[in-house]
Amino acid sequence: QLQLVESGGGLVQPGGSLRLSCAASGFPLDVLLDYYAIGWFRQAPGKEREGVSCISSRDLITNYADSVKGRFTISRDNPKNTVYLHMNSLKPEDTAVYYCAARYYHCSAEKRDFGSWGQGTQVTVSS
Repeated sequence: QLQLVESGGGLVQPGGSLRLSCAASGFPLDVLLDYYAIGWFRQAPGKEREGVSCISSRDLITNYADSVKGRFTISRDNPKNTVYLHMNSLKPEDTAVYYCAARYYHCSAEKRDFGSWGQGTQVTVSS
């Protein structure tokens, strides 16, 4: 069974940067991320979980929510079974618990299409 673990969250001032990591395990390393698209989602207090970014498996197609375009970058390192979310120019409205999730091959805008989820990492943007 695929397992995902997020890390890299923390407290940062507005305008600052963070890099979140999503480490995958549970399958032979040489086939793990070749089959999975990885999405990043976030959930702020009192709000629904929303999609932030996603990267597909082999063709590495990426997409971003309008609210983070130009500030966030998603990347993956398949030999390390890790997907990263580089977050720059952070704003207070980026404060949320960030989750990574996996589904076969292609990205989806619907969180219900993702079957494996991590436990989340808190990102707080505040002065």
